Amino acid sequence: MEETKRYIQSFLSQNKIDIASDKSALFAAFACDEKNVNAVKIIQENQKRIMQNWILKNRIDDILTQTVSIPNGTVNKSYEAKIDFNAWGWDDIILYEIKGLENTGLEFNETDKLLLGIPKVSGDLKIRISFRVESEQEDSILNEKILTLIINPDPKSLWKNLESDKNDPFWKPDNVAVLDKFLDKNIVVASKRGRSHANVGSFREDDFAFKNLKEIGWSILAVSDGAGSAKLSRKGSNLACISVVHYFEENLNAENLKEFDQVLIDHHHKATDETSKKISHFVYQNLSKAAHFAHQQIEEFAIKSETELKNFHATLIFALVKKYDFGYAILTFGIGDCPIGLLSKDLNEIKLMNWLDVGDFGGGTRFITMPEIFQSDKFSTRFGFKLVDDFSYLMLLTDGIYDPKFVVEANLERIDKWNEFLEDLKGENEDGIKVNFNKENSDIAEQLSTWMDFWSSGNHDDRTLAIIY
Repeated sequence: MEETKRYIQSFLSQNKIDIASDKSALFAAFACDEKNVNAVKIIQENQKRIMQNWILKNRIDDILTQTVSIPNGTVNKSYEAKIDFNAWGWDDIILYEIKGLENTGLEFNETDKLLLGIPKVSGDLKIRISFRVESEQEDSILNEKILTLIINPDPKSLWKNLESDKNDPFWKPDNVAVLDKFLDKNIVVASKRGRSHANVGSFREDDFAFKNLKEIGWSILAVSDGAGSAKLSRKGSNLACISVVHYFEENLNAENLKEFDQVLIDHHHKATDETSKKISHFVYQNLSKAAHFAHQQIEEFAIKSETELKNFHATLIFALVKKYDFGYAILTFGIGDCPIGLLSKDLNEIKLMNWLDVGDFGGGTRFITMPEIFQSDKFSTRFGFKLVDDFSYLMLLTDGIYDPKFVVEANLERIDKWNEFLEDLKGENEDGIKVNFNKENSDIAEQLSTWMDFWSSGNHDDRTLAIIY
């Protein structure tokens, strides 16, 4: 009763009505009147209901206006994001439905509270969360909050793939992939025009050539990367590779190789300063002449074409290999920024067979078209030699592969990075593309070509990878 009395007194006071001292008994009787007691009770209940309604509406509005972000996705790339009500402070939501995922490639996993799938369409995806919070009536209309999920387009789809001009006198296929024998091993090579060239319909500037010189038992493999700034580099890289192969075809024969064969046999049995010097002399004399021949062939072509030699700028790496009873002799030459990697049989050692013309040491990229390289005091360091019992892989690659997969030159001498590269080739990549190096696999060239479509932001140059395995 006292509560009713205080409530009425406060109510009257708010309306500037005071209870005179001589009216106390009258007010007490008024406050005890059943009608007034019930009226106060009804008012208090309505006030409480109003307050609860306001708290409920305010809570719903807080959820509706709360900024909630979920990670962006990309078309054709696996997506997963937690829809975490507790983390967002929505633990008072007692019922909800997720809508708007139809035909998007995404679904909501109720058990794990995960939004997942492979997005099919790009744009701002509106995800509708219909919900009910505690204290709302069971038959009330569900509230609706919109979450925006940004799905970025597949970056690959933004690039055009325009054919190069087949009527150009120096045209060559945009993509090439071949499988063949190389000595007693297999060789697979894929050379693919980069996205930056495909986007504008220009040419593949990389090139390669190889041949088994069966009469002498040696095999030759050459790879070249045409300079992007040289308008005829596609022809320069082509000439560089075929010229090297042609040189060894014409200038190596069984007779003049007998002495070298014996030196290698002696060196295998017991390596001495004398055998090492003879090997170095042979490597330098023969490989330097092949490199110089390639330079001359390009120079002569430039003169005939009445254009400057620099328009044919191209790097050049090549490996001359022979199988002996005791193992393999591997001779290499390199100019430019394309590496030659020799992986041991048990994959625990990497031998980088050339140094790259990059950074302070190399002083920048060099090309086989530059006459000054043959007079440089560093020219003799461009040759490599290795005698091994066996090997697992001999790889020649252009910077279109090296840059995205190894990033920096130092990684080329780390066996863990080469093993990561091998695992990538064997399917440990975001696209799950596998290259099967089983010697019986006749589809490996196509597999390697497909693998070379990998996406790497900022790396859209031509890609050439030659693997002897």
